[in-house]
Amino acid sequence: MGFILLIIVGAAAGFIATRMMKIEANIFVTIAIGILGALLGGLVLRVLGSLLGMAFGFVGAIAGAALLIWLWQTYYRK
Repeated sequence: MGFILLIIVGAAAGFIATRMMKIEANIFVTIAIGILGALLGGLVLRVLGSLLGMAFGFVGAIAGAALLIWLWQTYYRK
């Protein structure tokens, strides 16, 4: 069932991509473009999500530390 779903999604994605790029391709090339594009796009999004996730975690850590320093200076260091 997963393979059939991959073909259907690949066909739809390939169809949309070939129309957006204004190229004519047969059904097999369209499906191949869609499947390979989904694999490539998924990989790129996972890598970006991982990198951005680490960056946002670092920014969050700095913001949290700054908030704690501000609270300490405001309420405990008088």
